[in-house]
Amino acid sequence: MSEENSTLQPDLEDCQRKIGYQFHDPSLLSAALQHASGVSHRLASNERMEFLGDAILGYAVCEQLYQQYPDYLEGDMTKIKSVVVSRDTCANVAEKLGLPEFLMLGKGMAADPEIPRSVVAAALESLICAIYLDGGIEPARQFVIKNMESEIEATTSGEFRGNYKSQLQHFAQREHSLTPVYNLLDEKGPDHSKCFKIAAQVASQQFAPAWGRSKKESEQRAAHNAINELAGKPLPYPTDELFDEE
Repeated sequence: MSEENSTLQPDLEDCQRKIGYQFHDPSLLSAALQHASGVSHRLASNERMEFLGDAILGYAVCEQLYQQYPDYLEGDMTKIKSVVVSRDTCANVAEKLGLPEFLMLGKGMAADPEIPRSVVAAALESLICAIYLDGGIEPARQFVIKNMESEIEATTSGEFRGNYKSQLQHFAQREHSLTPVYNLLDEKGPDHSKCFKIAAQVASQQFAPAWGRSKKESEQRAAHNAINELAGKPLPYPTDELFDEE
């Protein structure tokens, strides 16, 4: 496909206003918006910039997670990072910035009203690279955090909402540099339908135990009891009550 088949050059000034960054070298922005469908050779597309931008995005998000959540374990940060830097999240952010309207596509792709989300996501990574090449790592990092901070917070709250064992583990790591221990205090019922009474313990403090249909459920409930006890709230699973029959 020849470059003549690509769409017209976008309004780079308008694009810069919408993304909140003014380029010293606007040709870098133009290159970041150039999809492979609109050029005669793939080296003229934004694919190489996408490659570097992906690495810069990952670095900026990892640094933010490391600084913002000092009590999160490596595995927790890895899970959050994988969501934040995913194609779907990048496409969402690119759409909020209005990037799709500035993309230079081949006429065949431009005629389709629905631009593939993978193309939109790649444009965001290419843009991050362009900002890095234009102004260095700090403007690129600031751009990532400005546009990804809400995604990080949403992913973090979604990842750990209702996961009381993770919440208790973060508390224990932060306050005591320890991992919670779950003590089996009692069990009832036949082998095929047992229930278990388990209490969470952090350092020398054992919290109110809870019953559950499995050890996993009991541990989660015991952790919920511990979280509420630490916060001075009523116990969601009173110690002397068996599990709900619902």
